[in-house]
Amino acid sequence: MDRGEALLAVVGHDRGEGHPHGHVGELLMGEEAVAEQVATADSRTTDIVPGPGGVMTDEVGVVTGELTLRTEFSDGQVTLRVQYKDADEWYVVTGGRAPLADPADLAGVHTIAVGLLHRPEG
Repeated sequence: MDRGEALLAVVGHDRGEGHPHGHVGELLMGEEAVAEQVATADSRTTDIVPGPGGVMTDEVGVVTGELTLRTEFSDGQVTLRVQYKDADEWYVVTGGRAPLADPADLAGVHTIAVGLLHRPEG
């Protein structure tokens, strides 16, 4: 299972049913942020440095180096996007789209995505 599949597995299967903690966001409460996060009602943004393999995107293939990750919620779907830090263009992370029933889970999904993609030590 690659990192994108792991994220989709968490997003797609964690509906809070049968889990003592409920939603994804509740599972991650108390976790320290890897980098400063910027939050709006429908998105979360964090600067990341991926491992040696970079991050695969739908539009341009692999991107590497200092990146910004944005997790967006719109119309019942979460989408992961990356950009080269301080650039204008955003690219969809391959495998980074999934249904999200509860917008309250956006922060948790973002935290998981940062945990999967931020690998500054390789």
